[in-house]
Amino acid sequence: MKIVFHGQNARMFRPGFDALLSDSHEIREVGDALNQPGDREAFTDADVLIGVRFTGALPRPERLRLYHAPAAGTDAIDTAALPEGVALCNCFGHENAIAEYVMAALLARHVPLADADARLRRGDWRYWSGSPQGPRTELGGTTVGLLGFGHIGRTIAERARAFGMGVTVANRSPVPASGLVDRSFTFDALEAFMGSADAIVVSLPLVPETTGIVDARRLAAMRPDAVILNVGRGPVIDEAALYAALKDRRIGGAVIDTWYIYPGEGRPTPHPSGLPFHELDNIVMSPHMSGWTAGTIRRRQETMAGNINRLVAGGALVNRLR
Repeated sequence: MKIVFHGQNARMFRPGFDALLSDSHEIREVGDALNQPGDREAFTDADVLIGVRFTGALPRPERLRLYHAPAAGTDAIDTAALPEGVALCNCFGHENAIAEYVMAALLARHVPLADADARLRRGDWRYWSGSPQGPRTELGGTTVGLLGFGHIGRTIAERARAFGMGVTVANRSPVPASGLVDRSFTFDALEAFMGSADAIVVSLPLVPETTGIVDARRLAAMRPDAVILNVGRGPVIDEAALYAALKDRRIGGAVIDTWYIYPGEGRPTPHPSGLPFHELDNIVMSPHMSGWTAGTIRRRQETMAGNINRLVAGGALVNRLR
């Protein structure tokens, strides 16, 4: 078969991919713009396309059998533009990395290692045991609220429990209380959920029902010292409402990894929002990095190669969306 990695993101999964395939295939890499010699022909002749973006403006790959996203999110893939009968699959494998990111961000609010280091280099022993200014807070005993309880939410819950944290969940369908979850809410009770925890972690995918679901009213329901973290998709949290809540210090802070503006053609290094989040001192900003680890890449390679092997053998594909 002809397998084509389309675009910069997809090409990151190319090294070592051949070794995971059970048969020999013709494999090509093409750029996002398909503007190099042979790119368009390779794209239109592909049996399998690996990529994160597909629209009707791209050449139509009439021979295509499988479009595989090397990611969980498929919101940039126009399924209506795919030829009829083409299977669409996605990947996970990022949940361990994202859970580590979330726990690191939460721990940093309770264990001030960077500040202690900077102070001690100046001879400031503020955090010394016995100092009246020294006692810090502990992560254990606080509660994390998980907005979304899929692969990411469940893995964060496991890590949070190991630290002695309480866990509340808001999910489209009810989540039974268990050794992992103390209390669950459905989406019709989001205000109560938002006030149930010291940290709210958003891991929802971006679909019409979730766009802007965390709005001004729901941010106002948070505890005044609580922090919100977004590792799902930026527009799940209303951009203007989040900025206003932080600027006016109505919540304790934010850790944002997924954004509203991304690099693209003509804007290689933009700020991640049209609003000046970068001027605020109560937000930690990161460039959509929470799930991007060597382990994530390897696990996603294995998922994609496994599906190609199943396609060749006539088996059922995993993570099939259509």
